[in-house]
Amino acid sequence: MIKHVVLFKIKEVVAIEEKQNILDELKDKLLALKDVINELKFIEVGTHYTLQSQSFDICLITHFDTLEDLGKYKIHPEHKKVLDYILVVTADRVAVDFEF
Repeated sequence: MIKHVVLFKIKEVVAIEEKQNILDELKDKLLALKDVINELKFIEVGTHYTLQSQSFDICLITHFDTLEDLGKYKIHPEHKKVLDYILVVTADRVAVDFEF
């Protein structure tokens, strides 16, 4: 199996409530992918315990049977819609994929 782990840093916002709203929306969008992408076997999304941190703000963990399935996920139209949102609201992103 393949584990795909991504960390996101949200762009600076004026109000802390705005950041929380962005995190909530991003989490909802990511979790909704489980219902529409067959290759996605597991998904977990967590936000940092504090909104005021130098660390990354949100973590995505997903599982796929194969690297090919991960590739299908990356080009899936619903994933691309979420990616469009991610590009608007995030300042940085790091990812790692590994077999487990």
